[in-house]
Amino acid sequence: MKIAGLFSASLIVFILLWGAPEEGRADRVRPLRVAATTTTKVSGILDVLHSAFEKRSGIRIHTIAVGTGQAIRIARNGDADVLLVHSPEAEEKFVRDGYGLKRRLVMFNYFVIAGPEVDPARIGGMNDGPAALRRIARRRALFFSRGDDSGTHRKERTLWDAAGLVPSGVWYQSTGQGMGETLRIADEKRGYVLTDRGSFLKLVSKKRIDLRIFVTGDKRFLNPYSVILVNPEKHPHVNIRAAMKYEDFLVSSEGQRLIGAYKAGGERLFSPAFSRN
Repeated sequence: MKIAGLFSASLIVFILLWGAPEEGRADRVRPLRVAATTTTKVSGILDVLHSAFEKRSGIRIHTIAVGTGQAIRIARNGDADVLLVHSPEAEEKFVRDGYGLKRRLVMFNYFVIAGPEVDPARIGGMNDGPAALRRIARRRALFFSRGDDSGTHRKERTLWDAAGLVPSGVWYQSTGQGMGETLRIADEKRGYVLTDRGSFLKLVSKKRIDLRIFVTGDKRFLNPYSVILVNPEKHPHVNIRAAMKYEDFLVSSEGQRLIGAYKAGGERLFSPAFSRN
């Protein structure tokens, strides 16, 4: 009896530490649901990272590419296992409300304001985002907003706030679309747009758009991307084991190397964070 009891106790410890065999297999059988911002998809970095992770881990990924606001709502409802998004305040609230575990910085790039080559608002060479937006508004030059509560849209709203303006009128148009489609609409209709540099450079390298970057260098244009695991205490069904492996991969030396090496048109689209926090 003592031997049987000792064996049972040892088995329980083994399962707690390493997981039941069925659970270990479930990591690989059930796809990992990653809710990621459209900018990571349009830029192509998501395909690079996910392909490498799937080959290394044997875990399949189901990608949900939407704006950050929608991605967070999906995760809050328990319909994603992990987030890869770029809206720090919204991310912090998600964690603070108990729906996510801690944020880990993965990479960053910068926002820019792009527009048609003729530059009707004469903002070329400016490095002050709000000042450039005021000039666009004064000239009633076409401006296309994503209008989708994405990380890019939220950043745009903070810049308009800093400019002391609430944009309205026929010159200010909301697409309700992701970054790629919004860039294509701005290109077709010859308007200005706030975009992350990665998505912009990727579409330019593919000759999908013919816009120019006019405003860069504003410290407010910093665009950090973080990974957040959905809290299994809120949603016990999440694939937390696979999500942890995904998070570890993104901040590993291999994941960070892939981020730093990824280019389009000879330019690096993202900078690795090399974060271990």
